Amino acid sequence: MVRIKERYLLVNIIFPPDVTSSSAAKVPDFVVQHQPTVERLTPQALLKAIRAEVGLLFGDYGLGALEGNLSVKYLSLATSTFILRCHRAHYRMLWSALTCMDRVPTKDGRPCIFRVVRVSGTIRKAEEEAIRQARQLILAAREQASTGSQVAQSLRLQQVESMLEIVDSGSDTDIATGEDKG
Repeated sequence: MVRIKERYLLVNIIFPPDVTSSSAAKVPDFVVQHQPTVERLTPQALLKAIRAEVGLLFGDYGLGALEGNLSVKYLSLATSTFILRCHRAHYRMLWSALTCMDRVPTKDGRPCIFRVVRVSGTIRKAEEEAIRQARQLILAAREQASTGSQVAQSLRLQQVESMLEIVDSGSDTDIATGEDKG
Protein backbone atom coordinates (compact mmCIF):
# COMPACT_ATOMS: atom_id res chain seq x y z
CA MET A 1 0.00 0.00 0.00
CA VAL A 2 1.36 3.40 -0.97
CA ARG A 3 1.06 6.31 1.40
CA ILE A 4 0.03 9.69 0.02
CA LYS A 5 2.89 12.12 0.53
CA GLU A 6 1.89 15.50 1.86
CA ARG A 7 3.57 18.73 2.92
CA TYR A 8 2.57 21.08 5.71
CA LEU A 9 3.34 24.77 5.30
CA LEU A 10 3.62 26.92 8.42
CA VAL A 11 2.72 30.47 7.42
CA ASN A 12 2.94 33.72 9.39
CA ILE A 13 0.88 36.78 8.56
CA ILE A 14 3.12 39.81 9.00
CA PHE A 15 1.68 43.30 9.13
CA PRO A 16 3.81 46.27 8.06
CA PRO A 17 3.99 49.14 10.55
CA ASP A 18 1.29 51.75 10.05
CA VAL A 19 3.01 55.06 9.28
CA THR A 20 -0.18 57.11 9.50
CA SER A 21 -0.80 56.45 13.20
CA SER A 22 2.15 57.28 15.39
CA SER A 23 1.55 56.11 18.92
CA ALA A 24 2.98 57.87 21.94
CA ALA A 25 4.21 54.58 23.39
CA LYS A 26 7.19 53.10 21.59
CA VAL A 27 6.32 49.51 20.74
CA PRO A 28 9.08 47.33 19.25
CA ASP A 29 8.81 46.70 15.52
CA PHE A 30 8.84 42.91 15.84
CA VAL A 31 5.79 43.10 18.12
CA VAL A 32 3.99 45.42 15.69
CA GLN A 33 4.72 43.08 12.78
CA HIS A 34 3.51 39.98 14.63
CA GLN A 35 0.28 41.44 15.97
CA PRO A 36 -2.93 39.42 16.15
CA THR A 37 -5.24 39.30 13.18
CA VAL A 38 -8.31 41.22 14.31
CA GLU A 39 -10.37 40.59 11.19
CA ARG A 40 -12.90 37.77 11.04
CA LEU A 41 -10.61 35.42 9.14
CA THR A 42 -11.97 31.89 8.77
CA PRO A 43 -10.33 28.80 7.26
CA GLN A 44 -12.92 28.81 4.47
CA ALA A 45 -12.21 32.44 3.55
CA LEU A 46 -8.48 31.74 3.62
CA LEU A 47 -8.82 28.71 1.32
CA LYS A 48 -11.06 30.65 -1.07
CA ALA A 49 -8.50 33.46 -1.35
CA ILE A 50 -5.62 31.00 -1.85
CA ARG A 51 -7.51 29.14 -4.57
CA ALA A 52 -8.32 32.45 -6.28
CA GLU A 53 -4.64 33.41 -6.25
CA VAL A 54 -3.59 29.98 -7.57
CA GLY A 55 -6.19 30.32 -10.35
CA LEU A 56 -4.86 33.76 -11.21
CA LEU A 57 -1.23 32.61 -11.35
CA PHE A 58 -1.51 29.05 -12.72
CA GLY A 59 -4.97 28.89 -14.29
CA ASP A 60 -6.95 25.66 -14.54
CA TYR A 61 -3.84 23.53 -14.10
CA GLY A 62 -3.12 25.05 -10.70
CA LEU A 63 -6.72 24.80 -9.57
CA GLY A 64 -6.88 21.16 -10.61
CA ALA A 65 -3.59 20.31 -8.93
CA LEU A 66 -4.69 21.70 -5.55
CA GLU A 67 -8.38 20.78 -5.83
CA GLY A 68 -8.87 17.83 -3.50
CA ASN A 69 -6.06 18.06 -1.03
CA LEU A 70 -5.63 21.69 0.07
CA SER A 71 -6.80 22.26 3.63
CA VAL A 72 -6.19 24.48 6.63
CA LYS A 73 -5.13 22.30 9.54
CA TYR A 74 -4.51 25.06 12.09
CA LEU A 75 -5.43 28.74 12.25
CA SER A 76 -4.57 31.04 15.13
CA LEU A 77 -5.77 34.61 14.91
CA ALA A 78 -3.92 35.46 18.13
CA THR A 79 -0.51 34.65 16.64
CA SER A 80 -1.45 35.28 12.98
CA THR A 81 -0.24 31.80 12.10
CA PHE A 82 -1.75 28.97 10.09
CA ILE A 83 -0.76 25.55 8.75
CA LEU A 84 -1.78 24.39 5.27
CA ARG A 85 -1.71 20.82 3.97
CA CYS A 86 -1.20 19.94 0.30
CA HIS A 87 0.32 17.22 -1.91
CA ARG A 88 4.09 17.06 -1.92
CA ALA A 89 4.31 17.62 -5.67
CA HIS A 90 2.45 20.94 -5.53
CA TYR A 91 3.68 22.71 -2.41
CA ARG A 92 5.89 25.09 -4.41
CA MET A 93 2.85 26.24 -6.37
CA LEU A 94 1.04 26.93 -3.11
CA TRP A 95 4.07 28.74 -1.71
CA SER A 96 4.29 31.04 -4.73
CA ALA A 97 0.57 31.86 -4.50
CA LEU A 98 0.99 32.80 -0.82
CA THR A 99 3.95 34.99 -1.71
CA CYS A 100 1.82 36.95 -4.18
CA MET A 101 -1.07 37.53 -1.76
CA ASP A 102 -0.93 40.99 -0.21
CA ARG A 103 -4.10 41.43 1.87
CA VAL A 104 -5.90 39.56 4.63
CA PRO A 105 -8.73 37.74 2.82
CA THR A 106 -11.61 39.48 4.57
CA LYS A 107 -13.82 42.38 3.61
CA ASP A 108 -11.61 45.48 3.58
CA GLY A 109 -8.65 43.41 4.76
CA ARG A 110 -5.55 45.31 5.66
CA PRO A 111 -2.24 44.92 3.83
CA CYS A 112 -0.03 42.08 4.97
CA ILE A 113 2.69 39.66 3.94
CA PHE A 114 2.21 35.89 3.99
CA ARG A 115 5.58 34.41 4.95
CA VAL A 116 6.13 30.66 4.71
CA VAL A 117 8.27 29.84 7.71
CA ARG A 118 8.60 26.09 7.42
CA VAL A 119 7.73 23.29 5.05
CA SER A 120 7.46 19.94 6.78
CA GLY A 121 6.49 16.38 5.99
CA THR A 122 4.60 16.03 9.28
CA ILE A 123 2.18 18.34 11.04
CA ARG A 124 3.95 17.68 14.33
CA LYS A 125 7.14 19.42 13.21
CA ALA A 126 5.16 22.37 11.88
CA GLU A 127 3.34 22.72 15.21
CA GLU A 128 6.61 22.52 17.14
CA GLU A 129 8.04 25.31 15.00
CA ALA A 130 4.96 27.48 15.62
CA ILE A 131 5.34 27.03 19.38
CA ARG A 132 9.08 27.70 19.21
CA GLN A 133 8.48 30.95 17.33
CA ALA A 134 5.83 32.12 19.80
CA ARG A 135 8.21 31.49 22.70
CA GLN A 136 11.01 33.30 20.89
CA LEU A 137 8.73 36.30 20.37
CA ILE A 138 7.90 36.36 24.07
CA LEU A 139 11.57 36.22 25.08
CA ALA A 140 12.42 39.07 22.73
CA ALA A 141 9.53 41.12 24.07
CA ARG A 142 10.61 40.46 27.66
CA GLU A 143 14.14 41.56 26.88
CA GLN A 144 12.86 44.73 25.23
CA ALA A 145 10.58 45.42 28.20
CA SER A 146 13.39 44.93 30.70
CA THR A 147 15.70 47.38 28.90
CA GLY A 148 12.99 50.03 28.59
CA SER A 149 10.64 50.51 31.51
CA GLN A 150 7.63 51.71 29.59
CA VAL A 151 4.19 50.64 30.72
CA ALA A 152 2.95 50.12 27.16
CA GLN A 153 5.67 47.57 26.50
CA SER A 154 4.73 45.53 29.54
CA LEU A 155 1.08 45.58 28.45
CA ARG A 156 2.14 44.39 25.00
CA LEU A 157 4.20 41.65 26.67
CA GLN A 158 1.08 40.42 28.47
CA GLN A 159 -0.72 40.26 25.11
CA VAL A 160 2.11 38.21 23.60
CA GLU A 161 2.09 35.83 26.58
CA SER A 162 -1.64 35.30 26.20
CA MET A 163 -1.01 34.50 22.52
CA LEU A 164 1.43 31.77 23.56
CA GLU A 165 -1.15 30.29 25.93
CA ILE A 166 -3.62 30.13 23.04
CA VAL A 167 -1.03 28.43 20.83
CA ASP A 168 -0.15 25.87 23.50
CA SER A 169 -3.77 25.07 24.26
CA GLY A 170 -4.89 25.03 20.62
CA SER A 171 -2.13 22.79 19.29
CA ASP A 172 -4.01 19.63 20.27
CA THR A 173 -7.18 20.47 18.37
CA ASP A 174 -7.72 20.14 14.64
CA ILE A 175 -9.25 23.42 13.41
CA ALA A 176 -11.10 21.89 10.47
CA THR A 177 -12.89 19.15 12.40
CA GLY A 178 -12.69 20.38 15.99
CA GLU A 179 -11.49 16.93 17.05
CA ASP A 180 -8.83 16.32 19.61
CA LYS A 181 -5.67 14.84 18.06
CA GLY A 182 -4.33 13.41 21.31
